[in-house]
Amino acid sequence: MWDYSFAVQSTFILSLILVIYFSLPRLSIRVNRIFVDLLIIQSAVIFFDIVSSWADNEYETMAVSVLYLLNSIYFILFYARAYLAFVFTANVFKMDPFSGMLRALLLALPVDIGIILVCISPWTGIIYSIEAGGYHAGPMYDIIYFITYFYLAISFIVMLTHRKNVNKKRYWYSMLLFNALMLAGIITRRAFPMLLLMDSFCLMSIITAYLTFENPEFYLDLKGAVFNTNALKDYLEERNGKLAHRLLGVVIHNYYEMRDIYGGKQMDAGVTLISRYLTESFADCNVFYYRRGRFIIMGPSDLNFEKCIEKINSRFEQPWKDEDIELYLDTCYLTVDLVGEISSLDGFFNILISNFEKADRQDSKVPVAISGKQIENNEYEVSVKRALEAAVDEDKVEVFLQVLVDANTGKAVGAEALCRIRDLKGELIPPGVFIPIAEGNGRINQLGEQVFEKTCEFISKNDMSKLGISWINVNLSPMQFMKTDLAKRYESIIQKYGINPECIHLEITEEAMIDDVFLRRQMQAMQSRGFMFVLDDYGTGYSNLTRLKKCSFINVKFDMSIVRDYCSEPDEIIPNMIQTFKHMKFGITAEGVETADMVKLLKEAGCDYLQGYYYSKPLPMDEFVQKYTIT
Repeated sequence: MWDYSFAVQSTFILSLILVIYFSLPRLSIRVNRIFVDLLIIQSAVIFFDIVSSWADNEYETMAVSVLYLLNSIYFILFYARAYLAFVFTANVFKMDPFSGMLRALLLALPVDIGIILVCISPWTGIIYSIEAGGYHAGPMYDIIYFITYFYLAISFIVMLTHRKNVNKKRYWYSMLLFNALMLAGIITRRAFPMLLLMDSFCLMSIITAYLTFENPEFYLDLKGAVFNTNALKDYLEERNGKLAHRLLGVVIHNYYEMRDIYGGKQMDAGVTLISRYLTESFADCNVFYYRRGRFIIMGPSDLNFEKCIEKINSRFEQPWKDEDIELYLDTCYLTVDLVGEISSLDGFFNILISNFEKADRQDSKVPVAISGKQIENNEYEVSVKRALEAAVDEDKVEVFLQVLVDANTGKAVGAEALCRIRDLKGELIPPGVFIPIAEGNGRINQLGEQVFEKTCEFISKNDMSKLGISWINVNLSPMQFMKTDLAKRYESIIQKYGINPECIHLEITEEAMIDDVFLRRQMQAMQSRGFMFVLDDYGTGYSNLTRLKKCSFINVKFDMSIVRDYCSEPDEIIPNMIQTFKHMKFGITAEGVETADMVKLLKEAGCDYLQGYYYSKPLPMDEFVQKYTIT
């Protein structure tokens, strides 16, 4: 006799979960849909487990055909539950079991075989049979366990091989518990077949998933009225590559000012009213709240922006009223067409934020349109970031050298070390593209240090006198220059390669000269270890003669923009400035020299050193050695 009292208790608990789950808005993403299927299947399994067990207990009063029907349905649902539990696990770990026809067929094969064997059991008795003594297990009854074990084993394999696809450890542990409870359930069923305990273990699995990441409230904001930013990210991530959507952004104009005027509590209530209005008015779209009074209506590719904006404007002409509030608010908008794939969702959200701010700044109802060009540029920037990360992490930063020549003799006397990285195709990325990115994400420190160390290594392996040069300039970014341990760190690298620090001149830009006290302290710390400084890009920043007088630079490099202006329209300003610098004991270098005429003008103006494409473009280190080695 079967004891189904445990299953009855599980039914009440599962019913409560179903009521709560279906009473809330649910984001239409694959993992949520599969969880719904799992809830429905589990409910059906418990129902038919109880009904078939009761019928088997009462077999003497039941028709044989009814017993076969009830038991067959139960077994089929039993297999389906095991299969769906695996599919749910795979989707949590972002592994699509249906991505290929062959894979889908192979993964479904065990459950298909089990269903076929169940369906022929009324004639063969291979899984079970109904005889004079009632229900009896057949010769292949244990296949119901083996099928469940198979899908659990595949689930554990997916969890191990795809664990990096979940961004929170608790998700991984929760899914481990989810499948462990399923395993405990099937083991318990096999050990105590007359007690319907497996349903209780499966219910605990579902509760685990529900509490961890399947509670619809995790995706809701503003008292459950609208989806939140996490929902937006997951929604776009699942559809990325197959996007065919139009996005309308709605911004409460001057949100923070309105919040100051009406108060936080009233504005929160007003934003909730707005979210409910948008959700009800655009029921065929998904509405998301993107914080700070910003909403996103995600609709199909034929969404009519003009009609939507007209409709929203009409509503905002009226006050937003509730029991204790009456708000008068205005809106502005942004629009974007999402088609195909976005290479970086994080980058796309940065574009959204900047355009939300742009829309809010303009006093116009004309929406700000995010162009495909912006998204393309963002994708290029993402590819550069990836290349930068790879170059720094894998020590693949390259150093090119550009010669500096004596203005009077035209012979090489020094060089400048320039940083270069390559994209995934092996093409060089312009420094004007990757340097700002490196400064923005903090990688500039590692980038600069790698250039410095590779320059030191180059000097240690090559005879500088045979190259005709006495020094190599290495750039220090303003961020690097602010590091308090810079002097000790660079000294240790110099000592590692056993070179004279006078062989390296450190170039700093005028941006590093904002703090006079720190500037002098840092320069003194470096100079006490033998380093010398060059002021780079003079004429583009904060320096003046008074400040320069306090700093012991050995050379001032005129920015190429000043050089080109002077050479296109010569005047007395640059020659007089050069003479002043020379009187202050500074050497003078001109960058961006491209023609013989520029060489003549700059030499006459009094420049000591010249650098530019007229002499040589930046060369890889091995090519530099080949070109400048004195034979």
